[in-house]
Amino acid sequence: MDYPTEENNFLVEHIVDIRNSYRQLLLEDLHPDTQSDEQFARQLFYAPFALVSHDTASDPVFNYANMKALELFELNWEDFICLPSRLSAEPVNQAERERLLAEVTVNGYINHYEGVRISSTGKRFLITNAVVWNLLDNKRRYKGQAAWFANWVFL
Repeated sequence: MDYPTEENNFLVEHIVDIRNSYRQLLLEDLHPDTQSDEQFARQLFYAPFALVSHDTASDPVFNYANMKALELFELNWEDFICLPSRLSAEPVNQAERERLLAEVTVNGYINHYEGVRISSTGKRFLITNAVVWNLLDNKRRYKGQAAWFANWVFL
């Protein structure tokens, strides 16, 4: 995917899938009070919380991150969207991360997730009250998973 900009409407098609999947599974809006899809995509990219998604590969790779996520993981867009999502956790925490993703696959989502993540420079941070959900397109085809979190503390 290209870097989100005005020219590509901040990847609005992908963001619409994120928005609709969240709404269908959690029965609420991810970011209320937004009128158009384009406005929503722009607001999410610059939001003060982290939003990421990964694809459906057997070893899923990130395919979206907003600015806050890029900042937390200390990566630029090009490097982030090539990163297998399992590498966002230290090896010692990857088994717990896999358990979480399996639960999301079965149940559609999980909220109040807590786990330690690691930036590209080795900074560890604890995320709390995260929501992870299955990402579906408008025909309800599985496209991967997305995660949102607004609470973190560096360890």
